Amino acid sequence: MSRKKLIRDLKEYQVKYPQEISLVNRVIAFIKNTPECFSRSHAEGHITGSAWLVNNHQQVLLTYHKKLHKWIQLGGHADGNPSVLNVALKEAEEESGILDLKLISDAVFDVDIHLIPANSRESSHYHYDIRYLISAGDMKQFKISNESISMAWIDFKDIKSYSKESSLLKMKEKYHQYQN
Repeated sequence: MSRKKLIRDLKEYQVKYPQEISLVNRVIAFIKNTPECFSRSHAEGHITGSAWLVNNHQQVLLTYHKKLHKWIQLGGHADGNPSVLNVALKEAEEESGILDLKLISDAVFDVDIHLIPANSRESSHYHYDIRYLISAGDMKQFKISNESISMAWIDFKDIKSYSKESSLLKMKEKYHQYQN
């Protein structure tokens, strides 16, 4: 996936979710104006890829992130790779240990920009997160990676018990819309 294809995909996403036009325009501008947008070393922020990883049991796999201390979807840094879809698949596999993942759609599922707090290795910066809908089929077994404290398959009705983050709740609603 090239930078141009990612921008086209984001513009298609905007058509489907016009209420997010200003958010998506910020991401597109960042990609267009930042040659090193896929590099983790860019101090202002960088593109990341995430997976809304679901199974046939109407659950989503969330991780309790070691550094952020909250429940989030699987995902991570592009590390120079402009194919953010491949980044999302790779990160979901690495973080969950599930090898038989299937892409439900290659369309962008969700977009978010969030601030990552400063830590001992880096200053605060933004993640321009591009998210994709991925299936683990009937799979329920996973392995917890060293980036996580815990991981769990969460029933959609129970997501609010784990997190009240608007970003997660927005993906839950989008998934329900996707199914209908």
